[in-house]
Amino acid sequence: MAARPRKRRVQSGEEEEEVVERRLEELLFGGEEALLERLQPGQKGVGRTLLDDDSSDSEVENEAKSSFPPPKKAAWVDEEDEVEEPVDMTHRFRKNLQKSTTEKTLSVGQLQQRLKQQFQTAMGGVPSWAENNDKKKRKDKKDSDDESDDEDLLRKTGNFVSCSDALPKGLLQIKSCKNANHSRPSDAKLTTTQFHPAAQVIMTAGIDQSISLFQVDGKTNPKIQSIHLERFPVYKARFSADGEQVIATGIHNKMFYMYDMMAGKIIPVHNVLGLEERKVHKFEVSPDGLFLLLIGTSGYLHLLSMKTKEFVGSMKINGQAIAATFSSDGSMIYTTSDEGEVYIWDVKSRKCLTRFTDEGCLRGTCIAVSRNGQYVACGSSSGIVNVYSRDTCLHQNNPKPVKAIRNLVTTATSLAFNPTTEILAIASKATDDAVKMIHIPSFTAFSNFPVVGRKIICLAQEMDFSPRSGFFSIATNRGRALLYRVKHYADF
Repeated sequence: MAARPRKRRVQSGEEEEEVVERRLEELLFGGEEALLERLQPGQKGVGRTLLDDDSSDSEVENEAKSSFPPPKKAAWVDEEDEVEEPVDMTHRFRKNLQKSTTEKTLSVGQLQQRLKQQFQTAMGGVPSWAENNDKKKRKDKKDSDDESDDEDLLRKTGNFVSCSDALPKGLLQIKSCKNANHSRPSDAKLTTTQFHPAAQVIMTAGIDQSISLFQVDGKTNPKIQSIHLERFPVYKARFSADGEQVIATGIHNKMFYMYDMMAGKIIPVHNVLGLEERKVHKFEVSPDGLFLLLIGTSGYLHLLSMKTKEFVGSMKINGQAIAATFSSDGSMIYTTSDEGEVYIWDVKSRKCLTRFTDEGCLRGTCIAVSRNGQYVACGSSSGIVNVYSRDTCLHQNNPKPVKAIRNLVTTATSLAFNPTTEILAIASKATDDAVKMIHIPSFTAFSNFPVVGRKIICLAQEMDFSPRSGFFSIATNRGRALLYRVKHYADF
């Protein structure tokens, strides 16, 4: 009699375990009914695949399908999942996206559309290759109906406006604007600042492993886009000739990156067949968009195809190649060496056309060619910048400089002609405020830039002018892309 109650207790314990297991199964799998729901046709998951594979529309299968219970409703609905939280448009980083002051909030979708429109506007609209055929036909027909004289006038109006009067020497009408990278400041050295060749956009890059694009308006300069390259401090970055790609090299890498802005893809270029270099640092992009010039070691210069990224050929100078640049039409390459010599190459044949010794130069450091092809500027370790006439360089063995500029007292590290060849900017990254703006053709320095005693320009790393010379930017050691408005010229 005493054993029976014990047996009942054992049975009740087993029943309790079954109840607990069943509850766990329901929690994990939703119970038997929920499991059947997952196996219904039209639902995603493994159950649908199994049924679809064995389906033959037989009466038994149809009867089985019709016997499934109706789907169960959710136990609860979280209203916050359905409601899209509005975005505050009064924030200082979003004020430039407002169409009116009454527009306090936007939905996430509307904000994304607004950002997309801003990016397309800043990049100059939709490129011609991305337009549909009907739109292209309408555009071509409209263009063909216009008179050729009117087209020429409209095409050149901007240049006529920007170059209406010669730039006077002495004082430069220049105004300091908000930093170009104000909306995304960097806490590390900037190595690059460059204006887009066609759009009102500026690019910055540096040691913080990022490349950023900003819309240039001189007031807020809102950020358009920023990409991060993991473990890749950027040594140099450049727009392609058509402005649709960005090429970036690193400090410690042989690999370099190509960023396709239209597709939004970052493409690493690991190995180039035929390129025997341990690291890739310095490079230049040809203005015609055909070649990428890599400055290698032991005096080698390597040409790569921009389209295929394949190795084309090499050139070699005596000593080390320090800097190089293309002529404005992309037909020639100018190279300066650590021995103070300048080499001029023909791109098609890769043959040296001529070479000469930069007067008084012990070690070449930088080189630049004016947009109109008239002048060649050569910087040296002594700080002297010699400016030559291009014709003199090509036809004389020992050309004399048009002017020896002695305004720098430390090593000249960067040079930049403005697009109209009226200003030559020279700089040294060895000391603060070592930037001078030289008037052409008088070759005298503008006395009011930089402002004496302010110490704003901290170790200038690189400089660039906007396509119409309206803006001037300097990348500094403190992560700032200084921006200046040159009032003599058009906005951009």
